[in-house]
Amino acid sequence: MIPGFYIHIMVYVLVNVMLIAINLSTDPGYWWFLFPLGGWGIGVLIHGIAILAQGNFGSEWEERKIKEYMEKDKKNG
Repeated sequence: MIPGFYIHIMVYVLVNVMLIAINLSTDPGYWWFLFPLGGWGIGVLIHGIAILAQGNFGSEWEERKIKEYMEKDKKNG
C-alpha cells in the first residue's frame, strides 16, 4: 500500500509540473492549473491519511498492543 502511495505522489508531481508548464506557456494570465493541483492534492492527502491510519490502527497495531499487554502482565506477575 505504501509503494502505491509513493507512485501516486510521483504521478501527481509529474503531471502537475506538466500542467503548470502548459498553463504558463499558453495563458500565463490565468492560473487554471491551481484547480487540478488542489483537487488532486486533496486526494493525495486523503490517501496519505489512510496509509497513516492503517499503519497505526490496522491489524498489526492490534497484535502489537496485545503482545505489549501480555508482556506487561508477565512482568507484573
